Amino acid sequence: MKQTEQNIKVWDPLVRFFHWSLVLAFMIAYITEEDFLVLHSWSGYFIIALLLVRIIWGFIGTRHARFSDFVFPIDKIKFYLRDIFTFKAKRYIGHNPAGGAMIILLILSLLLTTLTGLLVYGAGEHAGPLADWFTSASGDNEFWSDVFEEVHEFFANVTVVLIVIHVAGVIYESLLHKENLVRAMFTGYKKKDI
Repeated sequence: MKQTEQNIKVWDPLVRFFHWSLVLAFMIAYITEEDFLVLHSWSGYFIIALLLVRIIWGFIGTRHARFSDFVFPIDKIKFYLRDIFTFKAKRYIGHNPAGGAMIILLILSLLLTTLTGLLVYGAGEHAGPLADWFTSASGDNEFWSDVFEEVHEFFANVTVVLIVIHVAGVIYESLLHKENLVRAMFTGYKKKDI
C-alpha cells in the first residue's frame, strides 16, 4: 500500500516492528514463565531492547511516533474518555488521547516488569546482568528473590490487564470510526478522511 489521495502514512516501519515484536515477545515471556527460563529471560531482554529503542524513537522519530504527538494533558484525556462513552469521540490520525495514555502506561508497566524480572533472575538464579549484586551481597537472597518475583508477577499481570483494555479500545475505535486500526498497524496507512 502506498500513500494516495485517500490514504496517509501514519505508522513508520520501526513503530510497526516494535508493536508486533513486542506483542510476540510478551506472549512468549508470559506463557513460558518459569517452565522455560532461558526462553523467558531472552524474551525479557528483547522486550527491554525494544522499549529502549521505542523510548528513543519517541523523541527523535517520525511525527506520529513522537511522544509530543500523543502525550496529552490529563484534562484532554478525561474529556476524550467522556466523549468515547457518549459516542462522540473525535478521530485522530495518530494516537488519540486515551491511546497515548495507554502507550505510556504500557511502557511503564513493561519497564517495571522487566526490571523486576532482572532482579528475580539475579537474586534467584545468580544470573543475568544484576547477578553480581546478589552474589557479592550478604543477606537472604531467597527472601529478595521471592519479593522481586511477587512484584514481577504483579506487573506482568497489570500489563495483561492494560493489553486487554488496549485491544478493547482498538476494537471500539475501529467500530466507532469505521476504520480498521489493526490493519493500519500492519500497513502503516490510514484513510485521510472518514
